[in-house]
Order: sequence, then C-alpha cells, then structure tokens
Amino acid sequence: MNTIIEGKNLVKEYRLGKDNYVHALRGASVEIAKGEMVAIMGPSGSGKSTLMHILGCLDEPDGGEVCLNDRRVDGVSGRELTKIRSRELGFVFQGFNLVSTLTALENVALAAEYAGTPRKLALRCAERALRRVGLADRMRHMPSELSGGQQQRVAIARALVNSPAVILGDEPTGDLDTATSDEIMVMMREINETTGTTFVLVTHNPEVGEACDRVINMRDGVVATTGDEVSVTMQPFVEPGWSAEPSMAVPT
Repeated sequence: MNTIIEGKNLVKEYRLGKDNYVHALRGASVEIAKGEMVAIMGPSGSGKSTLMHILGCLDEPDGGEVCLNDRRVDGVSGRELTKIRSRELGFVFQGFNLVSTLTALENVALAAEYAGTPRKLALRCAERALRRVGLADRMRHMPSELSGGQQQRVAIARALVNSPAVILGDEPTGDLDTATSDEIMVMMREINETTGTTFVLVTHNPEVGEACDRVINMRDGVVATTGDEVSVTMQPFVEPGWSAEPSMAVPT
C-alpha cells in the first residue's frame, strides 16, 4: 500500500479537572493509502474526531507517531505545522466556517493567501476551485445568499485551492438534508477519482460510509475494525465546462 498518512499507537488524554482525565485515544493505529476515500465511524466519544484532528495536525498526540508522506509530523514546531496545514492538508467542517463578510470567491482566496499565494494569483486559483465544485455563477455571492449545500461547496473549494494531498472532513454532510448530502458526496467522490486527492471523513452517517472505499470503526479510543465497504451507486457530478485536471495550477 502506498501510504500517505499514518498514525501509530496514538494516545490522547484531556484533563477535565484535578485527577479527572478523558482518554480519547488509547493506542489507535491507522494507515491510509494515497488516493483512498476513507470514513472514520463510531459512537459519540469513540475518539473518531480526535483521531482526525491529530492526523490533520490540528492537535498533538500525547503518545505515538503521525507520518504524512513518509515523514514524522508530530512534535514539529508550530510554524512548521502551520505550513503543513495550509499547503498539504485541506479541511471541511460541518458548520462550513465561512467568513460572513466575504464573498464565496474571497473566502476561497483567503485560504490561498494564508498559504503565501499573492492575492491576484489567489483569486485566480479560487475562481478555478469554485468552478470545479459547480459554483461558477455564485462566486460573487455572500454566504447568506447561498444555500447550505452551496456553502459546503464553497468550503470544499477552499479546501481544494492549495492542491492538498489530503482533505479531512468532520461530519461534512451533517448540516445538510439527504438529497443535498448525496450531491456533496457525489462531488467529493468525483474529485477523489479525477484528482487522486485522498479524503478522510469522520461521520455518523452510514450512507457516507457506504460511499467510501473503506470504513475505519472506532470504539473506546481504539480502532475496532477496518475494512472494505460496498459503495452506493451515484450519478456522476459534472459541471458544464468543468475540466478534471489533477492539478490546481493556475490556467494559462
């Protein structure tokens, strides 16, 4: 397996008070291949979101190792972690997390600028990313003028704009109705298959798990099972004029 991200014997504890600890991870180990679309599932309190946050360099483990593209990323400096998160990883969350005072285009461009891309170039990259998720006609709209599904598409474009190796999603369809959730999953699968971007999705939704290549089941802070799942049948998402190119490089 051509591993892109791996966690080895991960341990994480949260202190709630004197002599009161929550053991979120108790030696969890996962290995995710380049180009996979993987769901992390489990009951509340099983450690699935903590695992995703550590794999995504949003949190540090108390024990164990995290490797991204064959290099250790746990324990590196805060500045280096910021570079890794902004350039090599993308994030999609349940609540969209868009800046309400910025347009869709500006929200996406902000992520590129944060990674060091000059503003003019960032806007061109953002425009291309928004076209990729089917929002060519909504670029100048404010978040309040977009539906929930459209806002999540903006969030996915923001995650894509820097051409990350891995996109991590924490309940990316949690605030969406069933039909819109299906559309978002079709779109993410299309991106996964055409660009080779790895997706790691934390979810309670069994339909999201079924749409992925594999499900990692968490329980009590450890990996309970991991295996193949039968994918549901979905109609491909294709935006007119959309180009399925593997790079987010700026068009000439």
